[in-house]
Amino acid sequence: MARPLARSAASSSPTSVVDAYLPASGNTGYRVSRYDLDLNYRVSTNRLEATTTITAVSTEGLARYSLDLAPSLRVSKVRVNGAAPGKFSHKDGKLRITPRSPVPAGAPMVTEVKYSGRPRPVSNQFGTIGWEELTDGVLTANQPNGAPTWFPCNDHPSAKASYRISVTTESTYAALSNGLLRSRKTHAGTTTWVYEQPEPMSTYLATIQIGSYTLHDVSPSPVRLRAAVPPALRSNFDNDFARQRRMLKVFTKLFGPYPFSGGYSIVVTEDPLEIPLEAQCVSVFGANHCDGKRRSERLIAHELAHQWFGNSVTAAQWSDIWLHEGFACYAEWLWSESSDGPTAKEWARHYWEKLKKEPQDLLLADPGPKRMFDDRVYKRGALTLHALRTRIGDDAFFALLQDWASRYRHSIATTDDFTGLAALYTSQSLLDLWNDWLMSKPLPDLP
Repeated sequence: MARPLARSAASSSPTSVVDAYLPASGNTGYRVSRYDLDLNYRVSTNRLEATTTITAVSTEGLARYSLDLAPSLRVSKVRVNGAAPGKFSHKDGKLRITPRSPVPAGAPMVTEVKYSGRPRPVSNQFGTIGWEELTDGVLTANQPNGAPTWFPCNDHPSAKASYRISVTTESTYAALSNGLLRSRKTHAGTTTWVYEQPEPMSTYLATIQIGSYTLHDVSPSPVRLRAAVPPALRSNFDNDFARQRRMLKVFTKLFGPYPFSGGYSIVVTEDPLEIPLEAQCVSVFGANHCDGKRRSERLIAHELAHQWFGNSVTAAQWSDIWLHEGFACYAEWLWSESSDGPTAKEWARHYWEKLKKEPQDLLLADPGPKRMFDDRVYKRGALTLHALRTRIGDDAFFALLQDWASRYRHSIATTDDFTGLAALYTSQSLLDLWNDWLMSKPLPDLP
């Protein structure tokens, strides 16, 4: 029941808009398969010197193509397939590259970009996005369009690729990124940390976290759980995140196997954060979420659930954001139900009554860019899933969730994909449910 999608990068002209919600982000004409990032950063001066190598294939003949890269970074060198291009320009957040010879459709494209500068976040309607200095360290909060603040990329959730991320910084700090830590080497006061993320990842889910952290394993199996925590917060962490292993077992039972080979890491910053931050294989919490009183457990559940819904199964367009946030919000209720808290039915009643008092002007299947992260998208999305569960029953509902997580594992999907798959799990029509909850603004009655 979703809107027609904008044409993908595989079939659009280089001037096409990839996503109407963020028309300045994303690029067409090629498909990236891998990013290799070599980042040399000094916390003391907020100075980044970096080289990013992007392996791609053209999807059409290209006389010119572009990458997203923030204006705060200065490009000093570009090479295409090992040779200098005819020319390149960097303006208004776009690095435009003209190869010496046009790239034919289906040809390999290896683009190497050398750049430097003092990275800073962008401020827009979504808040402060991207590379952000902490009191003593750095975090990146990319969603939805902050990745270009620290590396050139095709910045759209549908443009997934594998990554190798190397970070060199002062040895007094720990550096964390996505996936498996492949190596850590120290030389002359700096340490280089190399991470490998083999499963496809959207640019907004790539992350760098640098701080005075103590690293420790929470659980070695069946999924490796790791933590990066300031020493002063270790005892709080041990209390507040104590049930994380149990939470992982519950979600694995409900949603299917954990989708990533690199395990799962939690970062707790010394600074307070307004909200936790989502990344692939990593979640980031502020000191205020780790106060020793276990008051943020629903947020811990929410961010863990995103590994299935948002990170592995990713919305093809930002307009389908409820497929991320509605699912992760419903996972909060499922965790509560599984851990002797209020049931999902009780949470549904609670939030239905709250939403009933809110303006009835949000269309869940197309909330618009200004309301992508409106709390009503989260709660109405969760209520939509609860309405579906009530209609088709628990056995069918949880079989559907596992099928959804498996069928679109490491891929992209749309609202139409979900409603189409749900139709296979019941003999009754669900059109009225989708029309009421997804395609109409008034809040339907609670089932």
